[in-house]
Amino acid sequence: MAKAPDAIAPDGSDIYFLVTDARLASLVEVRLAGGRTSRPVRHRTVEELWYFLAGEGRVWRRPPGGETEVLEVRPGSVLRIPTGWAFRFQAGGRADLRFLCYTSPPWPGDQEAEVLPDSDLWPQ
Repeated sequence: MAKAPDAIAPDGSDIYFLVTDARLASLVEVRLAGGRTSRPVRHRTVEELWYFLAGEGRVWRRPPGGETEVLEVRPGSVLRIPTGWAFRFQAGGRADLRFLCYTSPPWPGDQEAEVLPDSDLWPQ
């Protein structure tokens, strides 16, 4: 039987804690079930680096006042979510999308994420 997630992120993805006691950063595994799309969010103070482990999908991200870019992701893909950028992601097909998420400074709690209107960054 699969282990239950340690937390559910504000974007709706499953979170599995890996490193939470570091002073300068945190590391988690993020999982989103196949066919699902996360809620759009924006982080207030943290930056993230994502390294994709399994599955395929898309990431929508947009800098403040900028244009949305759509990135195709698969195992081995790496991307950065700078502080203040809006983003959402989608797991294509039936396989879970899984990635490591390195957050700096360490994740301060759910108040960090500003959940955006569901129409924001909608998959096109």
